[in-house]
Amino acid sequence: MNNEIFEACKALVKLLKEKKLKIATAESCTGGMVAAYITSVSGASEVFEMGLTTYSNRIKNQKLGVDAHTLETKGAVSYETATEMAQNVRRIANADIGVSVTGVAGPAPQDGYTAGTVFVAVSDSVATTPVKLKIEPRDRNYVREQAALQLILKTIEHIK
Repeated sequence: MNNEIFEACKALVKLLKEKKLKIATAESCTGGMVAAYITSVSGASEVFEMGLTTYSNRIKNQKLGVDAHTLETKGAVSYETATEMAQNVRRIANADIGVSVTGVAGPAPQDGYTAGTVFVAVSDSVATTPVKLKIEPRDRNYVREQAALQLILKTIEHIK
């Protein structure tokens, strides 16, 4: 993990503690990186409830509760799937904030999207904000790290 990501995670954990909020993560293309990054910060156990890594559509539907119709009509890589992932992980964990990431790390396209196309969402009891990111597809790990960083930064922005 680079220093920029670690500093962003420290800022997120600090903000969550200050506001007495709990967070849960639902990840696809990042494979659990967001949860790992957050929990690398000392004191994260006070704010981190759970993380789910759901790569297949079957598990997104069965364990995370993403609607099968959404997955069939919009695809795993979509605003709608990211939104449902964030809302549902928040509900499942009984957390204040649910965050999600789904996208194409590469190298092959998926659901009509090229590598580097990522959707993130941040959900609380009032609103869910999905965002489409276009990350330079240098390589899979770069896309995954940048997606995780952008989700962490979007979460800080959403909470403030």
